[in-house]
Amino acid sequence: MVRICKNCGFENQDSYDFCAKCGTPLVEGLQSNTFFVYRNVEPNISKKFIVISYIITIFFSFGGFIIDLIAKHTSMGFFSFFGFFMPFFLLQARDNKIKKHGFIQLFISFIGFVLFIRTLPL
Repeated sequence: MVRICKNCGFENQDSYDFCAKCGTPLVEGLQSNTFFVYRNVEPNISKKFIVISYIITIFFSFGGFIIDLIAKHTSMGFFSFFGFFMPFFLLQARDNKIKKHGFIQLFISFIGFVLFIRTLPL
């Protein structure tokens, strides 16, 4: 014997309490159990990544300033502009700890960029 679903018309086996196609209860008064699964999602960004991002930010931010000081007649000072990329990447994270490091690195990049701008001839 088969049970026919009143919702979708699918033919189910007699032992089924719920429709195999749409999940509607086949027995009146039977309610499906609802389970909610919550996962605590921890960001997988390690301390190594944070340290490396600081190194990259400092290298690019102050690199333009240092190159401009060493080689006066080069146009490599724009190098300090690339120091802004890593902080903006970190600022887009959902985790507040990572965002905090993004703001700190943005401040470091800004200082490096201002130092580079000050070395430009007027």
